[in-house]
Amino acid sequence: MWEARFDRPDYLFGTAPTAFLPRRADWFPKGATVLSVAEGEGRNAVWLAQQGLKVTGLENAPSALKKAHALARRFGVDPTFVEADVLAHDWPEAAFDIALGIFIQFAGPADRTVIVDGMKRAVKPGGLLILHGYTPKQIEYGTGGPRAVENMYTPDLLRNLVPGWTVELCDAYEDDLDEGVGHSGRSALIDFIARKPVS
Repeated sequence: MWEARFDRPDYLFGTAPTAFLPRRADWFPKGATVLSVAEGEGRNAVWLAQQGLKVTGLENAPSALKKAHALARRFGVDPTFVEADVLAHDWPEAAFDIALGIFIQFAGPADRTVIVDGMKRAVKPGGLLILHGYTPKQIEYGTGGPRAVENMYTPDLLRNLVPGWTVELCDAYEDDLDEGVGHSGRSALIDFIARKPVS
């Protein structure tokens, strides 16, 4: 499905980063290592690399990876892109300061658990799991994301994904997005940041 969606001459979600990243830039310190899950066409990894972070992006669609490499060359940065199925990925142990999932709501409840458990494994003690996505109200707007309400995020759902972790931020809000044809218009959003226990 994603190969078919990304196999187009333009960038489905544009080439600028999602608005979430500049808004929450303080959580992405220069020099930090970031694992970006389902990175797509590279817009977010490229922006993070421009800010001085060391980024590895996982993406399953070859056409998206091709555009991601082209975008990185255009902006003179060198994030690492890995072709990977995040539902069958061999997640590293405690390898990254941040595990990042932006609009990864193609995953229903069972798949979401698999992906988030992998992300949690990949985060170093004291590191961050960061998710940005849609709340159920997004179904009413229809301006991006899946049509399945069970794929949407609520504060309680996200908190329950990380028992024993410290929730640093859980913020649901609305905003107007202009991120290519994929995300365009009034949107119901949520930002979530949790810190892995040190011991």
